[in-house]
Amino acid sequence: MQRPQPTTYTVNGAQIRKLRMAAGLKTRDLASQAGIDRSYLTQLELGWRKRMRPPTYTALRAALGLQPNDEQLLATTEHPRQEGK
Repeated sequence: MQRPQPTTYTVNGAQIRKLRMAAGLKTRDLASQAGIDRSYLTQLELGWRKRMRPPTYTALRAALGLQPNDEQLLATTEHPRQEGK
């Protein structure tokens, strides 16, 4: 059975910044590709904002070239629990 989609995702801003820089993108370029405001992206990267709605999270993940099931932008508390651990 598939998990229901959350109303928001808690993201790891440092990871967003790391992946953006590894891709050679400026904040304005990534923000434009994801369809979000540059100041919002900066706030996410700095940890001032930590939550994203699913459509925005999906757009940011796609703009970074991540696969739909890739969860590396999520804060560690967002990762699904593994059975027996």
